[in-house]
Amino acid sequence: MADREVVTLTRDVNIVTIPDGHHGTLNMGQEVTIHQSLGSNYTVITDYGHMVRIAGSDADALGKEAQQLHTLVSETDRQAVENNCWEVMKTVYDPEIPVNIVDLGLVYGCEVNSNAQGGNDVHIRMTLTAPGCGMGPVIQSDVEKSVRALPGVSSVNVEVVLDPPWSREMMSEVAQVQLGLF
Repeated sequence: MADREVVTLTRDVNIVTIPDGHHGTLNMGQEVTIHQSLGSNYTVITDYGHMVRIAGSDADALGKEAQQLHTLVSETDRQAVENNCWEVMKTVYDPEIPVNIVDLGLVYGCEVNSNAQGGNDVHIRMTLTAPGCGMGPVIQSDVEKSVRALPGVSSVNVEVVLDPPWSREMMSEVAQVQLGLF
């Protein structure tokens, strides 16, 4: 999003502060500047200059509509579930970086196994851009919630690993171009 849009909140909203990951609330009537609207969340700057994240489910408080993901398939076989997992992880963004976590190189693997109940168990290995990232648990939770909501998924385990450590060489060419690094 190149143009910054100033909006007035139409109701109270829950927020997560960036970069420390603390939870709080912004009150109805407060002005915020939309800094980034990628994936299903919004990164905004408060009138005090604080960067916070507002969940996509609260888009109406910003005068926006919740975004829907239309590229998923309804099949529940192992391969379709794995493809859906990768697609939905591409909608999860680090709130400070305008690149999804897959292209950023944070997702090391996604393993889908059929279980005896006819569903699928998903194990995702991912990392963070920095070991002490305060938004790490928030991003991990975003991945888990997004994948858990997919058809055919019975359980989700999102494992955050720090070895090997993330480096910018892990980013896709597209991500490097987006960030002006290539």
